Amino acid sequence: MYVDTHCHLTPSFYKDKVFEVAKRAYDENVKLIITIGTNLIDSVECIEISKKLNYVYAAIGIHPHDTKNINGFDDILKLMKLAKDNKKVVAIGEIGLDFFKNYSPQDVQERYFRMQINAARELNLPIIIHDREAHDEVYKILKEEKAYEVGGVFHCYSGDYDFAKKIFDLNFLVSFPGTITFKKNKEKAESLIKKIPLDKILTETDAPFLTPEPFRGKQNEPMHVKYVAKKIAEIKKLDEIEVCKKIIENVKSLFGFEGKLNID
Repeated sequence: MYVDTHCHLTPSFYKDKVFEVAKRAYDENVKLIITIGTNLIDSVECIEISKKLNYVYAAIGIHPHDTKNINGFDDILKLMKLAKDNKKVVAIGEIGLDFFKNYSPQDVQERYFRMQINAARELNLPIIIHDREAHDEVYKILKEEKAYEVGGVFHCYSGDYDFAKKIFDLNFLVSFPGTITFKKNKEKAESLIKKIPLDKILTETDAPFLTPEPFRGKQNEPMHVKYVAKKIAEIKKLDEIEVCKKIIENVKSLFGFEGKLNID
């Protein structure tokens, strides 16, 4: 049984095929999907989809690329109200910093990153982090804003093992997508995943992006998360069922599903 803890299952990407895509994943034994918001409109779409499918949950947040469009604290309050009013919202994200593309000014990214961390703390929800070329800044802000009180996950983890150890101390996990199946990433992925304890790992697709081998070149879907789990099991030389069970435990613990979710 598999879980996709990070995908973008909205009409923006799949048009009228959203529910077909979700069903294909379920039929491939993906029994939990978290669809991720990147702005207020997208977050509402994620919530609406989650209401219609009992195995889909939502994370809501404003991506660093979109922070330049935030209408001040009013939009943060709207985000918080969405979370309070909808029980299927399980995290705030994806939020963070992207100093690679800098689609939003860095100071604006940092300001709203801090605001959304504080919103997550008030809501007692974990955080889903987008961190690109901004490791030190993200770590500093998480520490200063006491994000360890709710914890969370660095999605599409791109740091090294030393940085991973630092964020584990802040109550954060790491999540790996289909990029770990790429031949060009073989050495780096194997070295990193061998060292990271299984109880610190989640699986994701980041669909419709980052399609794993052997489907590169095609649009990614949540059903392909099984190739991520298989690769982790292969690298760690563990039974795939054992890996999947542990990842499900990690998901239940992080997102507050203990005692509420029967996907064993």
